[in-house]
Amino acid sequence: MQNLTAHDLIERLPYARLTAQLPKLLKGETRSPQRHVHTISNSGEPDATLLMMPAWSQGMGGVKVVNVTPGNARRHLPAVTASYLLFDAITGEHMALLDGGELTARRTAAVAAIAADRLAVDGAKHLLLVGSGRIASELAFAYRAVRAIETVQVFSPTAANAEKLVAALKAGGFHAEVCTDLAAGVAKADIIACATLSTEPLIRGEWLRSGQHVALIGGYLKDMREADDATITRADIWVDTFAALSEAGDLTQPIATGLLHHEMIKGTLQTLCAGEVVSDREGRITLFKSVGDAAQDLAAASLAVG
Repeated sequence: MQNLTAHDLIERLPYARLTAQLPKLLKGETRSPQRHVHTISNSGEPDATLLMMPAWSQGMGGVKVVNVTPGNARRHLPAVTASYLLFDAITGEHMALLDGGELTARRTAAVAAIAADRLAVDGAKHLLLVGSGRIASELAFAYRAVRAIETVQVFSPTAANAEKLVAALKAGGFHAEVCTDLAAGVAKADIIACATLSTEPLIRGEWLRSGQHVALIGGYLKDMREADDATITRADIWVDTFAALSEAGDLTQPIATGLLHHEMIKGTLQTLCAGEVVSDREGRITLFKSVGDAAQDLAAASLAVG
């Protein structure tokens, strides 16, 4: 059985490869039952979450075990720890154990970029990152695989974390700076990408204009919000899977109050991968909400091993 480290995955799954090849795999039929989500209560800090995400297609299957621990921020440890087991769906043979954190980060960023390739305007070059954690640190590199990103602003409640990410982005060839005024940062951006665990809306719909693309990547529970109701009602919305409508607070809360209805969702990641780019992107606000899906993990793991 192969054992693929984070370094192995970085080498085998560059964003140019992921954004080019994942859409072909994601168009196929994959069985991915709704993930198991369990809450782990820890005294004196936010609840942690245990997720188990299985998926299988013709010939290949896998399962990811993920621990999400918001309390790790104060311990200066990653919030997400994960492992991925890839197996032969016919024989059941275990084929590879992959670093689940790197796999998750790379496929999450790649999926956001694939959606942006269909939803963001062709000339998008100004990126605003809201958040400075593991996923946020990958997004500019993923978006650069599909758009000529020139400038990156980083907004984070923790200034030191924003400065650290800005330094890494500069080392990666971007013109990057810390954003201290979120409204002004949104006004400048062509793509606004949120990767936080916020329970209060950060992006306000009144700040947005036609031609902008918003990606809400971080919130995956019903009490999490990265954008307010005005953002949701103003934007044309796509989701990675329809599970987002029952899991993510950015959608479940407006649905509960009657502001959003299922039929208002324009499509899924699979429909974006199967179809052409969305027309009239300059005249609308597009929004992509992702919560993660086991089919994405399986597709990326298959690429890494193949």
